[in-house]
Amino acid sequence: MPLTQSREIAAASRLEHVRYAIRDLACVADEVAKQGHKILPLNIGDPLTFDFQTPAHMIEAVHKAMREGKNGYAPSSGVKGALNAIRGEAARKGITTVQDVFITSGVSETVDICLAALLNPGDNLLTPCPDYPLYSAVLAKLGVSLNAYYLNEEDGWQPDLDDLKKKITPRTRGIVLINPNNPTGSVCTKKMLAQIAELARQHNLVIFADEIYDKLIIDDDPHVAIAAIAPDVPVITFGGLSKNYLAPGWRIGWGIASGEASVIKPYLEGINKLLRARLCANHPEQYAIRPALEGPQDHLPEVKRKLRSRRDLTMKWCAETPRVSCVAPRGAFYAYPSIDIPEGDDVFVAELICQKHVMVVHGSGFGQRPGTQHFRIVFLPDEKTLTSAYTAIGDLLRERYR
Repeated sequence: MPLTQSREIAAASRLEHVRYAIRDLACVADEVAKQGHKILPLNIGDPLTFDFQTPAHMIEAVHKAMREGKNGYAPSSGVKGALNAIRGEAARKGITTVQDVFITSGVSETVDICLAALLNPGDNLLTPCPDYPLYSAVLAKLGVSLNAYYLNEEDGWQPDLDDLKKKITPRTRGIVLINPNNPTGSVCTKKMLAQIAELARQHNLVIFADEIYDKLIIDDDPHVAIAAIAPDVPVITFGGLSKNYLAPGWRIGWGIASGEASVIKPYLEGINKLLRARLCANHPEQYAIRPALEGPQDHLPEVKRKLRSRRDLTMKWCAETPRVSCVAPRGAFYAYPSIDIPEGDDVFVAELICQKHVMVVHGSGFGQRPGTQHFRIVFLPDEKTLTSAYTAIGDLLRERYR
């Protein structure tokens, strides 16, 4: 008889530091749901879970592509019409030194490929704190140390420039800038963007400009792309269909590489090696990119109207609730309240799921300054649903911390 294998197969040790707090909470929620409770998910930024819909002309473009047989492999960088549309979008954003454009399976893959093509063991990458946990997860997978710079809550969650300067080392290769920011909803000022660009210029760094929410500026202020004000600096600008165009499940993102051609060329060769190695992004969905970027934008005013109303409701609740304060978000659909409690925000969030069946994400899952506690709210639901959720959160705060 053949021997039965009895030794367990261990996962790679570098995965020990891979965390994704936004979805890791689902384990707690699943246990509560098994008891027959309905969970209100304010943890994942998926507009289609609530009263938002993908624009019909984009759906028709994908359907048409499928009917016409666009179901095989695409070119590794993406289909020509979509790439041209992204170049047009770069021009509208004021990016004048575009050296390459490529399409990926969501911005998550853009991040993965761009970091893998740049970083060697021993290097580090400056990432914001708090940050979107994808970045720390990818760095952990690559075996690269996290080098976090603080965002300043006292300054509307702008990057703390002094802290950023102090964190640069001889092995620092780049700066991640999420603008509008997830999880805080902040938007960088033009002055701050220019100062960050100057740091990158002085230290020969690549800027990774995550601008996936650039059309969701709640109060209609203009969004400024850092690549537009620093045409000489190597910048990879991330964009996609998930948020602005309400199609997160299609997994279509892209990168716009800009800067001085001779400086960025070797790095782009590395990116394209990895693009070829993974074959291509989803093919038929790429045919929605041109209609999205060049077609009707009718959905955006209504989306922003809803977000403005729901942001204002959120801020009113924060202002009226003991132990809670919040910097008003200016973009995206997240609020990041501070809570004054005598225990970890992860404990509070777990209790909120178990006792009130509302799911938010603990601030420690995004990183935060020592001694502070936060949680992230996704304020996508309608006002009635949000009011119910906020009542439940307030009840737990009152009951648990009398």
